[in-house]
Amino acid sequence: MAEKSINEVSREARLLFTKANEAAQRENVDYAITLFNQVLEKEPGFFECRKALRAAQFQKCGGRGGFFKKMWSGAGSSPQVAKAKMALNKNPAEAMAIAEQILNGDPNSSAAHRIIVEAANALELPQTAVMSLDALVKNSPKDKNLAIEFAHAVGTTGGDTGPAERILAELLRNSPNDGELNQALKDLSARKTLDQGGYNALEGGQGSYRDILKDKQQATSLEQEKRVVKSEDVTERLIGEDEARLKTEPNNLKVVRRLAELYTQKKQFERALELYERIKNSEMGNDPSLERAIADTIVRRFDAQLEQLDPAAPDYIEQSAKLQAEKLNFQVTECQKRVEKYPTDLAIRFEMGQFYFQTGKITEAIQEFQKAKNNPHKGLAAMNYLAQCYAKKKMFDMAARMLQSAIKEKPVFDEEKKDLVYNLGCVLESMGKKEEAIEQFKLIYEIDIGYKDVAKKVDDFYAGQ
Repeated sequence: MAEKSINEVSREARLLFTKANEAAQRENVDYAITLFNQVLEKEPGFFECRKALRAAQFQKCGGRGGFFKKMWSGAGSSPQVAKAKMALNKNPAEAMAIAEQILNGDPNSSAAHRIIVEAANALELPQTAVMSLDALVKNSPKDKNLAIEFAHAVGTTGGDTGPAERILAELLRNSPNDGELNQALKDLSARKTLDQGGYNALEGGQGSYRDILKDKQQATSLEQEKRVVKSEDVTERLIGEDEARLKTEPNNLKVVRRLAELYTQKKQFERALELYERIKNSEMGNDPSLERAIADTIVRRFDAQLEQLDPAAPDYIEQSAKLQAEKLNFQVTECQKRVEKYPTDLAIRFEMGQFYFQTGKITEAIQEFQKAKNNPHKGLAAMNYLAQCYAKKKMFDMAARMLQSAIKEKPVFDEEKKDLVYNLGCVLESMGKKEEAIEQFKLIYEIDIGYKDVAKKVDDFYAGQ
């Protein structure tokens, strides 16, 4: 699972989110909270909605502090907290939903925020984890381990490092010889990820998600940096600013990384790769995410070369096929190198399995997906691929069992579950179990008639009766 923007969530979720915002603006806070929670049940990765929910929770509770904050935050022994903790391992999305119910009554609850951090890490929702870690640090500003955890999370996500730096610096003033704190501050300063802003608008429960970036000029600049497709003038300006900054700060790896990404957007791949190589030769060079960024840049260079081919040229098909083969060969070879370098990284194993599946090496793909399904973040996707591999080998009974197991672990009927259910229906069809197959397709039909060819399958079934 990954965090999503408003443009990446379903239409139904967007409509509910808009309705919730309207309710919040009318100060109908209870209704807004109910709607925000409904959206997050459908789209747990919708970060903007979670920020809006948190703001509404603070608004409802009036930013309790002092004695009341401590009293309400003592919910660690409540039945809801115990229930959420039990759900963490098997169903982190459910655990997070329960924790949000606790925060509806007490947005400062340390127990609930800790559950959200653990669930967010399991679901690969880094910004969600950072937001709750921020709340935890505010509740326990003298907790060294918590401060280090917060700093690491902020640095990893590329968020605003200011709050984490300040809390580490404050702790260091009281313990100037603490090696762990010194190292954490050093690591945070060396991070090369992009600035993403902070969560100051939520401090004390005031404001709303719209207040996260209070300075309008800063908000505009950050929005421009984060936009997937930047206009030429904005990209040129950002490149000019960072190139000038790099002359005075040649060792600022954060700027180097940002420049590489900007040049990649401009399709100036050689300059981007030159900058990535600069990071690779630094003390921060042994980083799997850096290697992945370099590989992605080379793949984008292949894509750009394919776009430049003239479809009207007599050798277009030949040249296109050649470039596609070179691209795939590079991806497979590069991924194999990372598997060898990081043999215990199950996310890379999953990626390797995808390439084997794509190239028709089904047995090799099965080996990788069987390992990757032990990754809590890739488990369901790996099981889905495993089922498809078994189906290609006509092992339909094994494919069906794998999909049924995956579906049981997926309580929310999102796009991933639709795919699992659809694939199960197709496998059952291949087994000649048409009645059972159509029941799977009907489950999807009832909530999304436009999904793949589900409408045709169901309509044809009833037409034939």
